[in-house]
Amino acid sequence: MFMAYDLEKQVAIAAVTQAAQLCEAVRQGLVPAAIEKNDKSPVTIADYGAQAVICRALAAAFPADPVVGEEDTQDLRQPAMAPVLSQVTQQVQGVQPGATDSEVLSWIDHGNGDVARRYWTLDPIDGTKGFLRGDQYAIALALVEDSDLKVGVLGCPFLSFGQGTGLLLVAVRGEGTVIMPLAGGEPQPLQVASADHTAHWRFVESVESGHGNQDQQSAIAQAVGITAPSMRMDSQAKYAAVAAGQAVLYLRLPSPKSPDYREKIWDHAAGVLVVQEAGGKVTDMHGKPLDFGTAARFPNNRGVVVSNGAIHETVLAALKQGQPV
Repeated sequence: MFMAYDLEKQVAIAAVTQAAQLCEAVRQGLVPAAIEKNDKSPVTIADYGAQAVICRALAAAFPADPVVGEEDTQDLRQPAMAPVLSQVTQQVQGVQPGATDSEVLSWIDHGNGDVARRYWTLDPIDGTKGFLRGDQYAIALALVEDSDLKVGVLGCPFLSFGQGTGLLLVAVRGEGTVIMPLAGGEPQPLQVASADHTAHWRFVESVESGHGNQDQQSAIAQAVGITAPSMRMDSQAKYAAVAAGQAVLYLRLPSPKSPDYREKIWDHAAGVLVVQEAGGKVTDMHGKPLDFGTAARFPNNRGVVVSNGAIHETVLAALKQGQPV
């Protein structure tokens, strides 16, 4: 049977898996002193390295496809950053033996493409603070065609839903979402939580309070009958929690500190498809679909509402009744 986007899916799975291995190799080499000093260099090395590895794979398999990624090499090309570049290249060589500094720079810059009719979008490390804490982070890759998400892959090295630590979530439009160990194993289909079992409903939000309006998010959750305290997670692992039925709601409402903030496409693309194909629903706070066809930031969307689908309209109604945002 012909499976649409099968090659894209396989390339994305392999690339995200390699990037996750690179990130974990860097993270496991962290010394506590680096974290205490708030030293960002380990996450910088992993960020650049993951983008290089994934963009190398995409450029080889789909040379015509632009990649809209988070990182560029402007800082990395500065003479003072030579030691960091050397460490990035060393990590990439673990995946691609013989890689040179110049190749690594060109692979990273392959991720500086623009939104097009067909393009990939990449967040090489979503949740940098989680990475440094030894907590949740994600490698997030998605394919967009004609403004529609077609393939989404989330590599979550610290995620565990009773299946061992380190999970890969994969979604293809029209084919559902599956979950499997990052270390390899049989994919299992994922389904969002049903409308029953309301006593076990949870909602999930960012660890960082600046990433949303946590007071409003708690009020909305209570308004739709969620009484348990929130699960707080870094990264698109929050989308994974909804897709796997661990939570029924993820709210990211504009922070009062930055009311004009526009979300970036790579912070959401892979997670959105993973939830949708598991039976859930994703819109902005006004019920509009997220616009993946225009720019690197959503120009016409405010906030993000992710649910199991069954409670979505109730959440939107509660938002409408609440304070204007």
